Amino acid sequence: MTETWTISVGGRVYGPYSLEQMQGFHAENRLADHSLVARAGEEQFHPASEDAALAPMFQPVSPTADAAPGTAAETAAEAAPTPHRFGRSDSDSQTGEPAHFVIVADMKSRSITGIEEEIFSLGEAHRFMPQAWVLRSSATINTIRNALVQKLGKIDTLFIVDAAHDKAAWFNFGPESDTRIRKMWTRPVDFQGVEKRAARRA
Repeated sequence: MTETWTISVGGRVYGPYSLEQMQGFHAENRLADHSLVARAGEEQFHPASEDAALAPMFQPVSPTADAAPGTAAETAAEAAPTPHRFGRSDSDSQTGEPAHFVIVADMKSRSITGIEEEIFSLGEAHRFMPQAWVLRSSATINTIRNALVQKLGKIDTLFIVDAAHDKAAWFNFGPESDTRIRKMWTRPVDFQGVEKRAARRA
């Protein structure tokens, strides 16, 4: 049976999540070493860094001893393109300049007023649909997500797209949607395939 974990945030429990999902949360800076987690069947939550399967994610990466500076191995690593990964750290591609975000919320248990006030406090914003906004802000996508999550209720959902840096962040969609969205977002775009399909339609 696959091991799963639940996460406790602000007194609420989310999950269960697989190891792959937990690794994804860590890559998105949504799971820290002090995040409270419990394995399936456990009632007591403990820091993620104390869980044997999760602890390796929080260990510092040490440089390899067999590749001296300036070697072919180092040169090849520098030349290799960085793979597209969803939700890399906030520092990636962030220069402090404003970026454009699209924010969509589905507020079922709380008033839209609280989240809208928070959005407008983060930068220049415009509501273009009943529960959708465009935002121009120098804040990172994770900063925005963390601020808005505080305004959500137990069954409210949130989706944010950073149009400038090709990133997305979301909240409360459940394990199945969470996995499918992440897979779609990390899959490389086949531009040739898109062009061929467009040509066949034309």
